Amino acid sequence: MARWGWRRGAAAGVAVVAVFCVCGSERPQGVRTVADLGPLPADRYGFTSRDYQRSQRATALLVRQCMARRGHPGFPLDPRYPTDPIAVTAVGTDYGVVDPATARRWGYGWDPAKHPDPRPEGRRMTGAEYADWPGCEAEADRRLMRGIDVRRDWLYASTRGFEVDKAVKSDPRLRAAWAVWSRCVADQGFTRYPDPAKAYTDPAWHRGSDGNTRHTQRERDTAVADVTCKRRHRTVEIWHAARARAQAADIARHRDRYAAGLRALRTYRATVAEVLRKLG
Repeated sequence: MARWGWRRGAAAGVAVVAVFCVCGSERPQGVRTVADLGPLPADRYGFTSRDYQRSQRATALLVRQCMARRGHPGFPLDPRYPTDPIAVTAVGTDYGVVDPATARRWGYGWDPAKHPDPRPEGRRMTGAEYADWPGCEAEADRRLMRGIDVRRDWLYASTRGFEVDKAVKSDPRLRAAWAVWSRCVADQGFTRYPDPAKAYTDPAWHRGSDGNTRHTQRERDTAVADVTCKRRHRTVEIWHAARARAQAADIARHRDRYAAGLRALRTYRATVAEVLRKLG
């Protein structure tokens, strides 16, 4: 499961994309949790949750160092803005809801106790600190992205990922699987959605500013039917297989560009490790 927080990415050009981001392999009993799912071919080229956590720490250390140079000693590693922005969280999978127990209890939402407020834990910045903070953030970004061509290499895999996922939606085997799933859900008395993503994102669930739903009985019943049909017809497995085929083919066609992107990612990781070693 992936998550969006309200804080911006750790480096310039880093887009933390979290809505719908879980991939899996075939399992006879059907997928239930992230632990059941295996990697896709493009996963090795992507920014991981561990990368994000480490880069956030490295950025915070660099910013604190910069702020000290600008006359702000003791700047917090996890500062709050002078005025708190609206917190936005999004949790989900590429395949919508996949776990029967989650569907029964939370529908297309989640247990808020398992997703605490992502707001910073440090003190608020003063006005003077806030005035200097953007410059230090930009300086930290430049330090972490040193030696990387952001447009050509860093963003390549994620850009291709969007294009590949759009192409996957035209896969005839996947479209047939969605049609079977759709009929199955409708046969149980629910809306005939064209695909599971449309069920997950139905405005009828009234997601709040935190991304969570109201967990109404209708929502939960729909989610249960959704998961039941996915498991009965192996929708997630077929979907995963279509994504794997498309990703493997795209990597084969653009092997040099993907390799350059991977080198950029490894350069970034090495820089982050160096900062953590020296300042952490």
